[in-house]
Amino acid sequence: MDALKSKIRHVPDFPKPGILFYDITTLLKEATGFRSAIDHLVAPFEAESIDLVAGIESRGFIFGAAVAARLGTGFVPIRKPGKLPAATERASYALEYGTDSIEIHKDAVRKGERVLVVDDLLATGGTARAAAELITTLGGVVHAFAFLIELEFLNGREKLTGQRIHSVLKY
Repeated sequence: MDALKSKIRHVPDFPKPGILFYDITTLLKEATGFRSAIDHLVAPFEAESIDLVAGIESRGFIFGAAVAARLGTGFVPIRKPGKLPAATERASYALEYGTDSIEIHKDAVRKGERVLVVDDLLATGGTARAAAELITTLGGVVHAFAFLIELEFLNGREKLTGQRIHSVLKY
């Protein structure tokens, strides 16, 4: 995992002072690093029955689509409001100051489908919990969550109690 961590650039004070940003663009541009990241995201789920992979906007699209292709499943985008063209379901979640929302097409997940939710980062867990809410509202089953990076000090797992969580890199 140190090899993967070495490919991630650390940017202090972005997007605001006091935040250390983990920039994955340096990992994505290297074929071996990107391939290794996908290998590690997929490994625990290769022999499991998963119907769909859902990726959370926006970097979750990059990893989620690659994971779906590797697992041989379909891919479902979970987006910011107003980005999907058909009827949507919406879930809101708390931010440090205020709230935000994400949406999914109402026909994206059928009753009983097992969904692997993929994103680049587990921080406070609000977005991931909202994604789970969307999937279950549509009748789907959250099989597990897969994240490239988990910031353990932000305790995001606490918002996903009872869920299976796979994190490749932990800080």
